[in-house]
Amino acid sequence: MFAYSICWPRRAMLAGLVVLGTPALALAEAPEFFTQSSANLLWTLIAAILVMFMQAGFAMVEAGFTRAKNAGNIIMKNLLDFAAGSPAYFLVGFALMFGADAAGVFGTSGFALAGLDTTTPEGQWGLTFWFFQSVFAATSATIVSGALAERTQFRTYIVSSLVISALIYPISGHWAWGNLWLGDEGAGWLAQMGFIDFAGSSVVHSLGGWIALAGALVLGPRIGKYGPDGKARAIPGHSIPLAGLGVFILWFGWFGFNPGSTTAATGDIGFIAVTTSLAACAGTLGAMIMAWMRFGKPDTSMTLNGTLAGLVAITAGCAEVSPMGALAIGAIAGLVVVPSIEFIDKTLKIDDPVGASSVHGLCGTLGTILVGFFAAPGFGSNTGLLYGGGAGLLLTQITGALAIAAWGFGCGFILFKVLDALMGLRVSAEEELKGLDITEHGMEGYNGFQIFANE
Repeated sequence: MFAYSICWPRRAMLAGLVVLGTPALALAEAPEFFTQSSANLLWTLIAAILVMFMQAGFAMVEAGFTRAKNAGNIIMKNLLDFAAGSPAYFLVGFALMFGADAAGVFGTSGFALAGLDTTTPEGQWGLTFWFFQSVFAATSATIVSGALAERTQFRTYIVSSLVISALIYPISGHWAWGNLWLGDEGAGWLAQMGFIDFAGSSVVHSLGGWIALAGALVLGPRIGKYGPDGKARAIPGHSIPLAGLGVFILWFGWFGFNPGSTTAATGDIGFIAVTTSLAACAGTLGAMIMAWMRFGKPDTSMTLNGTLAGLVAITAGCAEVSPMGALAIGAIAGLVVVPSIEFIDKTLKIDDPVGASSVHGLCGTLGTILVGFFAAPGFGSNTGLLYGGGAGLLLTQITGALAIAAWGFGCGFILFKVLDALMGLRVSAEEELKGLDITEHGMEGYNGFQIFANE
């Protein structure tokens, strides 16, 4: 049985472990923490399992929005984001993210998770917390997959996913969340400023979205995407129902993503579920209305992306805004995501097959900033500009959101340029036309339905 003790929700400071003992492969002397209750451990584990299931949602969305000849490749990339990224985060990333702070930039110490004594409540909570954080790391990495779909070498993609999980995500994650494990000893520079990103609009989603944009820029568009006149051509996905199933799975998993970020079985989890779901509903409606106005029809793919846009945008402030504020944030994200997808596709001429850059990059940044307006007294511990809280919080949110966006895009651009030079990033034109299922994996996603033409 676990000993019950006082613990605080994540918005104040995450309660952690007591003394970890002497791990066999410790990266540094184990710090001292508080004991978690069995209820908190169970809730955190259930939430982590829900977030892990989001990998299936991402896989379905990306596969549905792309062509049948690449469906198996999409599944493999999403599978490897978790299967390869989790060990990388276990061995390297966790210490960089949650170790003792070095000048506010990254963690310099940690402990070897493999050395924890699982016969103690402390060791059991330590591994549970790592598992919860590992599924967030996998989410950030897998966002990149969709933007690079249908033309990326599989081996190179695996290396990029490892680097994101081991280095890029943990370092910027430390800036905002390092204090969740060691308290003030681990606080990065954004946490010290009072930056709010409760469940990761910027730490997870925006970072992945901006890396995705950089990767798509370096990679170049798919064959046939832009005509001789430079105009964008639609390359329809092979299964909108599959993409829709993926969105429903992601919406379901988000109830682990946001309420689970309390890492405590408190009354807040119900309230956070409400703000999360209302924002998703508003994002859906906003995108549907915008698409209807722009295209004359309520486009299904844009509406599905609107649902995700609302979810991404509310993730930063889900514990700080009122239900009405959640509706407003979701609606804004839904209205913005449609023209954003068009702008990146038609004006910037960056080929992002699933709209990941807009849904996760732009809407993650936007949702983080909107906390500075909509943080409501009586719901969270902060007050936004619209409630008389002044501009201080808003400026902090802008600073943090833009810093993580710049880090993601900059690191992503350098990463994919280096990988392109060392390994090659893109498959050959012949391989792209045949489809990556055949050329990269030697099989068909849909046996007997392989298409060898691009037009």
